[in-house]
Amino acid sequence: MATGETAAYADVDETFAEFQERLNLVFAKARSLWKEAAARIHPDLQPSGYKLLTFIARAGSANAHRLAECFEMDKSVVSRQVRMLEDLGLLESRPDDQDGRQRVLTATPGACEALDGLKRENAGRLRGVLDELTLEEVQAASKVFRLIAEL
Repeated sequence: MATGETAAYADVDETFAEFQERLNLVFAKARSLWKEAAARIHPDLQPSGYKLLTFIARAGSANAHRLAECFEMDKSVVSRQVRMLEDLGLLESRPDDQDGRQRVLTATPGACEALDGLKRENAGRLRGVLDELTLEEVQAASKVFRLIAEL
């Protein structure tokens, strides 16, 4: 292998390593934001409960089985989080009309209002960062995140 090729491979390896490190920082920041957002919704809300609540609010409704599948969580963990969300007044459940063994879960109006407020704040923060980029850079970043999500 020629010296130029070796240097090129080293540059690629270094670039990939830097990208992976930046991605790790993004994931760490996301975990931090979930924790902060959960506490803003309710001081006793755990980040895992926050993620379930946001999913249910976005979907309109869900059941525990669907949540366990989507988040690859044990059903007992989902069940505990759902119970906590109900106890905190953030979630309501009713029997499923199709299958009485299942419960249909919906976010309460107060939870939806709080989530909408956080969503607007987060969108504003993200927009502030993205405004520093060109449209092409935002599109390229979006493509990267889409490809990563498909892994």
